[in-house]
Amino acid sequence: MGTKILIASGNPGKIREFRALLRRLPLELVTLNDLNIRADIEETGRTYKENAALKARAYAKLSRLPALCDDSGLEVAALDGAPGLHSARYLGRPGASDADRRKYLLTQLEGHPRPWKAQFCCVVAVVFPDGEELFAEGYCPGEIIPVERGSNGFGYDPIFQLPSGKTMAELSDDIKNRVSHRALAVREALPLLLSKMGLS
Repeated sequence: MGTKILIASGNPGKIREFRALLRRLPLELVTLNDLNIRADIEETGRTYKENAALKARAYAKLSRLPALCDDSGLEVAALDGAPGLHSARYLGRPGASDADRRKYLLTQLEGHPRPWKAQFCCVVAVVFPDGEELFAEGYCPGEIIPVERGSNGFGYDPIFQLPSGKTMAELSDDIKNRVSHRALAVREALPLLLSKMGLS
């Protein structure tokens, strides 16, 4: 098996994080843009794992490469786990920005007593052309705060405060790539991934 692997995401923030998390490995990382793949896989699963698997299977078939996908979300206790699976589409308005979604989330929390406990969740799926699949999970606890802080992040990072007191968007790349939900899921997946690709 070769050492090329597809980072199957169209989200620039996620691609940056995956590149950073995998940069020290003997892997050639390619993206959907690199392969001119424009397919948009509908996320019809009922769990993060199902959605990650749907995307990874489709992109592995299209690219004939191992495809690494994730599905992730923010779960807020006061909102019964919302936005969860719908984190990227929480506002339900085409063209809504990350800032729009953060603002909408805060409006939903008005009237709920603080602290607004929350966690980021991530499931990573890697699907190989021979059909083998591997999965790994990562969770990062914290709380939602009403005022944005930090500029080094995307999505809900500026309003997600870690137990350290810093928001996810205030962390350096190096620290974020040790403690984030995505980093923890990738770390769990790596031994299996490297073993499968003959690199362990």
